[in-house]
Amino acid sequence: MVKSVAILGLGNYGRSLAENLFAMGADVLVADRNEELIRDFSSRITAAVCVDLSVEEEVKQLGLQNMDIVVTAMGQDLAPSVMCTVIAKEAGVPLVVSKASSNLMASILKRVGADKVINPEKESGLRSARVLMSSSFFDFFQIDDTINMAELSPKKEWEGKTIRQLNLRRKYNLNVVAIKKTDGSWKPVRPDEAIRADERLLIIAEKDALESVSQ
Repeated sequence: MVKSVAILGLGNYGRSLAENLFAMGADVLVADRNEELIRDFSSRITAAVCVDLSVEEEVKQLGLQNMDIVVTAMGQDLAPSVMCTVIAKEAGVPLVVSKASSNLMASILKRVGADKVINPEKESGLRSARVLMSSSFFDFFQIDDTINMAELSPKKEWEGKTIRQLNLRRKYNLNVVAIKKTDGSWKPVRPDEAIRADERLLIIAEKDALESVSQ
């Protein structure tokens, strides 16, 4: 199922996130008050709208209620970020992600309803795109141009089966390197131990392999 994502703010992070999400098949709406940026992006994603994100009525006219995900990516601008986060939550958006430039800003955005807060110094557009596009991924790391590491929940059909039974290396071309227990600690992989639904797997795989398990 194609996800619809609105990116509010086209700074470096917003542009990178929009491009990566669109490349992964999402319907992407971007909004910013910079007319030049909007013209540039209009042919590179699904839709681009010139909007003053500090004006409540203009933001409400974006139709955020139709989005699966809304990302507020205005950087240092706390007031517009808070307002857009609140508007998106009130519109019933299932997942609202807010970019924060400090711990204080992150705390405020969480209090007004952000489901996830992204620190621009710790996140890249590609890493966030991977996490947002899959309900299975909890974290994502790009090791090099082809190899990636991801933390994900086991697929439904994996539950109760062992690593040996699943033969994930042959079927998906991925390697499980560790398993995260419910208390947050990691344990080594035991080939004959059954996978539990409440555990998470740390895997290493090529790009195509990750895409196959994120569906």
